[in-house]
Amino acid sequence: MQSTVTPTHCPYCALQCGMNLTPVPGGTVRVSERADFPVNRGALCGKGRTAPALLDPGVRLTSPLVRSPETGALVPAGWGEALDRIAEGLDRTRTGYGADAVGVFGGGGLTNEKAYALGKFARVVLGTSQIDYNGRFCMSSAAAAGVRAFGLDRGLPFPLEDVPRTGCVILVGSNPAETMPPALRYFTELRANGGTLIVVDPRRTRTAEQADLHLAPRPGTDLALALGLLHLVVAEGRTDEAYIRERTTGWEEARAAAMAHWPEYVERITGVPVPLLRETVRLFCEPEAAMVLTARGPEQQAKGTDTVGAWINLCLATGRAGRPLSGYGCLTGQGNGQGGREHGQKADQLPGYRKLTDPAARRHVAAVWGVDPGSLPGPGRSAYELLDALGTDIRSLLLMGSNPVVSAPRAAHVEERVRSLDFLAVCDVVLSETAALADVVLPVTQWAEETGTTTSLEGRVLLRRRALPAPDGVRGDLEVLHELAARLGDGPSPEKRFPTDPEEVFEELRRASAGGPADYSGISYRRLAEENGVFWPCPAPGPGPELKPGPGASQAAPAPVSVSAPADRAVHPGTPRLFLDRFATEDGRARFVPVAHRANAEEPDDEYPVLLTTGRVVAQYQSGAQTRRVDELNAAAPGPFVELHPRLAERIGAAEGDPLAVVSRRGRAVAPARITTAIRPDTVFMPFHWAGEGRANTLTNPALDPTSRMPEFKVCAVRVETARS
Repeated sequence: MQSTVTPTHCPYCALQCGMNLTPVPGGTVRVSERADFPVNRGALCGKGRTAPALLDPGVRLTSPLVRSPETGALVPAGWGEALDRIAEGLDRTRTGYGADAVGVFGGGGLTNEKAYALGKFARVVLGTSQIDYNGRFCMSSAAAAGVRAFGLDRGLPFPLEDVPRTGCVILVGSNPAETMPPALRYFTELRANGGTLIVVDPRRTRTAEQADLHLAPRPGTDLALALGLLHLVVAEGRTDEAYIRERTTGWEEARAAAMAHWPEYVERITGVPVPLLRETVRLFCEPEAAMVLTARGPEQQAKGTDTVGAWINLCLATGRAGRPLSGYGCLTGQGNGQGGREHGQKADQLPGYRKLTDPAARRHVAAVWGVDPGSLPGPGRSAYELLDALGTDIRSLLLMGSNPVVSAPRAAHVEERVRSLDFLAVCDVVLSETAALADVVLPVTQWAEETGTTTSLEGRVLLRRRALPAPDGVRGDLEVLHELAARLGDGPSPEKRFPTDPEEVFEELRRASAGGPADYSGISYRRLAEENGVFWPCPAPGPGPELKPGPGASQAAPAPVSVSAPADRAVHPGTPRLFLDRFATEDGRARFVPVAHRANAEEPDDEYPVLLTTGRVVAQYQSGAQTRRVDELNAAAPGPFVELHPRLAERIGAAEGDPLAVVSRRGRAVAPARITTAIRPDTVFMPFHWAGEGRANTLTNPALDPTSRMPEFKVCAVRVETARS
């Protein structure tokens, strides 16, 4: 057995914390501190520490499963039979109903190599436009707003190390104390350095308890709140007129829209008192530098793009974007939510963050793939729209690394749609609730058993290294796509078009991304190993003694270090800080976008008088398909609950621990009461990690943002009642 220590990264959130792995008897590994990685500096949360539990063959899948025609049960099968069944099922649909009757649904936990290969497989082998991924449910609204304002989307346009050195951070709808605990130290250090932390959240979360100021708006009113703050910035003469004049466009229209949201009006909408609005503006504007960071709270709304846009407008009006230690950023959730959409899983994008509708982009990528640009399908449905079309327009589905039966909005309906498919194939590590409905399930390798790259919330491309072999009966996703391509008639040499070696796939990804907004062409596995990651954009080396950083690269970026280029070709250092010189728009200026408050897609009424918001707890992750199989994590968070204020509990006659029924227009969920003054009296909270009767997403609203197509997970109207037997 290999006994050396393997430096790698956590399989969970977008921090991608560094860790060391040492193989131990039994086919698993021991996690130990890796202090050399600058993001977590050795710190790990409980999920990271216990990640090896999922490597246990007794917990995960180790054999393909196929649906028995005799009994209807999933039974073990050989890989040949399972792959043949998938190829036959997909081809039968494609032949009978057309290529777009086949859907592909990916995941934000897939490596860049897998995401790239899956997007290529969908468009080149299957010929379908119907591909999207669960990252659409993560930061798509922030991405859309970032592109609209800056011309480019990268979760954070600066490294996390800048956060403690700024003067003020407004953290909107984010609870890193529970969602990414090692990141909390950045905000603790900010305050220790004399900076100010302002948290915007309807709940007094563990993060809010650390803040200097906590604003608790009514769910779904973050847009009005940001507009009210911008109104006060203007009224108090705190705008940076020189910056607005020199580095932005569209200010007059955005200013007029904000001035329609005077403080008293915003207080009535949000419930945040005017004095707190004024104090927020003072704390944000007085330091030389400040940041706004958003997460799912303001983004998972049917107006999420405009909401994020309003917070960006606040940064632009005060000169807090594209300057050192200042700016707007998004705290990405999933481990590779950033890279997953940059390289082809998203319905409208090609590798390198290229638009599928751009003829030049199509020509470039088609040339790398060796196909006619005209053969590439156009944009398909977004994630929820794709899931909603299952069983009707989309008759077969190939799903990798996602569990939409638990994680999608209006989940009971999505489960019904999944059950109505003619054919479903799932590649996963465990038998998730979605995999349990499949016709074929393939057991695939996981983080410690494979090499590949991910892109963190900072835009830092990282190398995860293989630390031990997979159990017998388990194969990698790249091998699955290779074998399916061969079976589905992708020419005489599928191994050339769909290689199984991740570094070979990454080398192709580099060529496909070259010249695109997310340019990885200057990144190699060797550089990632030697430099602890590289920030994109990072173009390939060019001629001459010096290659300047890309647009907006930090002037403080490290000097180019030659890794593998010839002596006369300098290596691009990567771009840790974007926009310092110019924004990624045609004229280099940021765009103000005028926005106005509007109501939630679903407001309370007499039948459904309370607002529901959803989120995470520290010991579970996403749909819980993996973390719910770890004993230590289940002991810390054994099941769902309904968090409600004592006044609401008294009104419905509920005591602590009583079973409560939360009912929306889409369904009913039951979970124990957790009574606390940390939540607004008009709001209840449920975590979304569990299936069964406590499935929070049974209740949530699939109303979509018109730009990002993000569902309104974060707010819907419900009634709450006791559910005693």
